[in-house]
Amino acid sequence: MAKIFGIIPARYGSTRFPGKPLLKIGSKTMIEWTYSHAMKAKSLEKLFVATDDSRIFNVVKEFGGEVILTSVEHKTGTDRLIEVVQKLNEGDIFVNIQGDEPGIEAELIEGVIANKLTNRNFEMSTAAVLMHQSEWNNPDRVKVVFDKNTRALFFSRSLIPSQNKKATNVYKHLGIYAYERDFLLNFNKLPQSDLEESESLEQLRALDSGASIGVYIAQRSSLSIDSPEDVEILVNDFKARGII
Repeated sequence: MAKIFGIIPARYGSTRFPGKPLLKIGSKTMIEWTYSHAMKAKSLEKLFVATDDSRIFNVVKEFGGEVILTSVEHKTGTDRLIEVVQKLNEGDIFVNIQGDEPGIEAELIEGVIANKLTNRNFEMSTAAVLMHQSEWNNPDRVKVVFDKNTRALFFSRSLIPSQNKKATNVYKHLGIYAYERDFLLNFNKLPQSDLEESESLEQLRALDSGASIGVYIAQRSSLSIDSPEDVEILVNDFKARGII
């Protein structure tokens, strides 16, 4: 049976919102909310925070989470993930859980894992949700199209051409991934593609190399904290759901 580990990359030095993993939401920091909600996913055998910052490391230790200190040289969360996997001598599938989604629901994590287990020949799986039309032209909302077997065909910051021809369902990509161990460890050896550079989307490197990415279709998604303006929206959502 596959051993499945979750990893939450968390860095202090965000360009738009420095220190956001330590942002207090009610009585807990954002990283603690993310960790505690991700822990509800029963398919995860272990869950780690991966950080390059001693302040985040200490906070995770204080609330009883498992945390691994990583290099400060990493440019992406995937780089940080790879270092952690290299340090672990076990694990078959690794789930990259975004550290800035304190309201993440276990159903999303479980759905991505189930998609991966159903398609072990796919190197990766991820998730998508129906996008409101007001977001269609927002380049920060990544769009994805997939085939009848929910295998990703393309990701873009723009509407993908077929979506411009007629009214259609547009799906927003959610930044959660489950990887086969060997594929993840070799990910940085894949050549950067022109598609990846033009869209600034790392997952296009996998598609361009011929890898398959399964897409779990979620019913809803939690808010990610990208800027200080998002905090009030999240707090109001938590209050409405009785979380705080």
